[in-house]
Amino acid sequence: MFERMSLYQKYLLPKLLNWAMKAPALSKLRSELIPSAEGKVLEIGMGSGLNLPHYDGISGLIGLEPSEELQNLAEDMLIQTHFPSEMLTGSAEDIPLESNTFDTVVMTWTLCSVTDPVLALSEIKRVIKPGGKVIFAEHGKSPDQNIRKLQKTLNPLWSRIAGGCQLNREIVDLYESSGFKFKSMERGYLEGPKFATYNYRGVAALR
Repeated sequence: MFERMSLYQKYLLPKLLNWAMKAPALSKLRSELIPSAEGKVLEIGMGSGLNLPHYDGISGLIGLEPSEELQNLAEDMLIQTHFPSEMLTGSAEDIPLESNTFDTVVMTWTLCSVTDPVLALSEIKRVIKPGGKVIFAEHGKSPDQNIRKLQKTLNPLWSRIAGGCQLNREIVDLYESSGFKFKSMERGYLEGPKFATYNYRGVAALR
């Protein structure tokens, strides 16, 4: 059973994630959020590179992604960028880069899946420059009681089949308790099942 799950996570899950993350509602949010990235950019959880076509006028990009399979899917897009870019293997909880390096950190639908979101946000604080910003889009805990109950019920199974993704992370609390303030914030349901589509998106900065 464990071997089957390992093969699923290694080979099938990356392809399913790539397909799911191409949903029109997510693509629309990418087109609205990513162009505001500035300067030197770190994208955490770059996945298959779906944000890459939306960057405009940045000085360079480093993408961080733990899955080699998703990195392979991103290679063609990386080659086509009009700015210096590279992808590194690594996790949000242990960013293999120097402190005070990046003007912008981008994280789209990633915080739900990291093992330790508090540590991940601490690492982001470390690598971002003073005055820098975090562009984010995440799904998380619904404000509706019945949906929250469903999220709690489904979460153990969902996490196993969705690469560790948690349905009910409290995105606002995680950012604020980690020392960030929101420069802009929108929230609401996207298309799809409500237990997985309550979305938070905007820009955060250090207090």
